[in-house]
Amino acid sequence: MTAHAIVYAPIGQGTRSEQVVERLSNAIVAGLLHPDEQLPNENELSRLMGVSPVTVREALNTLRARQLIDTRRGRNGGSFVCPVPAQMMHDRHPLRLATPGDLADLGELHCAVIGHSAKLAAQRSTADDHRRLAQEIDQFEAAEAAQARAQADMRCLLLLATHAQSARLANQELEIQAEWAPLVAALYPHGSVHAEMVAAYRRLQAALQAGDDLAGSALALDMISTQTDHLLEHKLRLDATAPPPQQT
Repeated sequence: MTAHAIVYAPIGQGTRSEQVVERLSNAIVAGLLHPDEQLPNENELSRLMGVSPVTVREALNTLRARQLIDTRRGRNGGSFVCPVPAQMMHDRHPLRLATPGDLADLGELHCAVIGHSAKLAAQRSTADDHRRLAQEIDQFEAAEAAQARAQADMRCLLLLATHAQSARLANQELEIQAEWAPLVAALYPHGSVHAEMVAAYRRLQAALQAGDDLAGSALALDMISTQTDHLLEHKLRLDATAPPPQQT
């Protein structure tokens, strides 16, 4: 699972263009989509995100008006991500736009999905499933860049939901990650948070391998609750600071 699969995951036919704008703008400001990266074309975005081409076109027009993307003509043309000024990154970061209540509510939903996924995974995972999760945790531990850490974290969570052998849980986790990934990316420049989450995954992995569904569920709940607490703390710091003045 890559950041792009999360960003471009289906959001439902009935969704208005504002929700497509929010999904893409959060990914751009949070750095999940990089400057000069080309977006899929309108038809492909429509297919991936499960909305009409008209909805995609409206969303792209809004993103252009906000100077988050630009359109280039010609053989190699298309919609490309613009560099985000420091002031915009500060003002429009998903953590700044979310209220503490929003973050807490999202964290509770995520706890419910991952907690139950871990319980079922402890009951249903195979030896091969355990090996795959261990490999993903190894990759998470080895990741050095913040975005790579966030993406590896999301892969571990989605794999956990997959090992629950419930398509609905896996789909719900993917939907949550569209909001969660841009937020969590802000935590992973900090090595201490990364090390804390790696240790949490190791404890969870041990419980799953032992088939201890109650411990697995409790550890998963604690892991997501800890991330939620870090997000709330980081939001307070972000709200209290401003980016340095740009040189003219």
